[in-house]
Amino acid sequence: MKTAFAGFRHDHVFVLYEQVSKHPDFEIVGAFEENEESKTKAISKGVAFTYDSYEELLNDNSVQTVVVGFCYGDRGRAVIDALKHGKHVIVDKPLCTKLEELDEIERLSKQNSLVVSCMYTMRFERKINAVKQLLESGELGEINNVYFGGQHPLQYGRRPSWYFEKGKHGGVINDIAIHGIDLISYLLSDSVKTVNGARQWNKYAQDEPEFLDSAQFMLTTQKGTGVIADVSYSVPNGVEFALPYYWQFYLWGTKGVISFALNEPTSTYYIAGDKEPKILVEEPVKTDYLTDFLRVVEGKDDVALSVFDTLNSTRSTLLIQDKANRA
Repeated sequence: MKTAFAGFRHDHVFVLYEQVSKHPDFEIVGAFEENEESKTKAISKGVAFTYDSYEELLNDNSVQTVVVGFCYGDRGRAVIDALKHGKHVIVDKPLCTKLEELDEIERLSKQNSLVVSCMYTMRFERKINAVKQLLESGELGEINNVYFGGQHPLQYGRRPSWYFEKGKHGGVINDIAIHGIDLISYLLSDSVKTVNGARQWNKYAQDEPEFLDSAQFMLTTQKGTGVIADVSYSVPNGVEFALPYYWQFYLWGTKGVISFALNEPTSTYYIAGDKEPKILVEEPVKTDYLTDFLRVVEGKDDVALSVFDTLNSTRSTLLIQDKANRA
């Protein structure tokens, strides 16, 4: 799959670049970045730039897939332009920041039979695979209550400055919650039905009062499950991403409950009638988001991450963000 990169405005894109470069079925054919500071940083990491404009990249008929890594607020338009030029698209996240952009992305993807995917890596964690198998076994019964915390460190002064520019970020819910929403949708084979409430406010970014760094929301899924979440930039400096309960989840079912976090070495669950917890045994994962992307391009549907999944999780998160924006 001949792939070109457009934009390196977030460090996630460098991770994606490395993963694509190591995948045997991908070939990186070029890159573009209009921001000189970001371009210099990318060059220092070994990125070779071959295009002078995004238009030049899109007009290169050898390019089959475009990885879009511009500022969040600029991504929707860039993804739409790529689809109009007949390119498949991969984005780290978020895919876009406006519902009307998503509508057009969905339309073009269907119309032109093009694949759109995001870097939803949590679906492919060994721990998550084990949780999904546990839920599908029915051992916890029907999941009725969910809480997750997706708190992140603000890293003010180190985080890209465009985060705090009007129109560039798109909201803390769309930025962070997308991973939690996508994971809950995946684990429960469910999706958001109703956004009961959503709030965002400023507390930690004292020098950026317009940057709403804290957010909470309450949802109901199609199956009736209640979901409550916090996705704030509230993790203290120092511990940052090493926080043991980084991405912490609690799922309560009619027969039991499980708690797990990405950074915790073990996950435990309780079954009704038992006084002692059981230890979740992590299960191997046979695929990844890039391999699933290629399989969808080939017309396969036995994947963990489809175009529908990508667009559905994006839409759910944008609806929550929109609710908070209107509050």
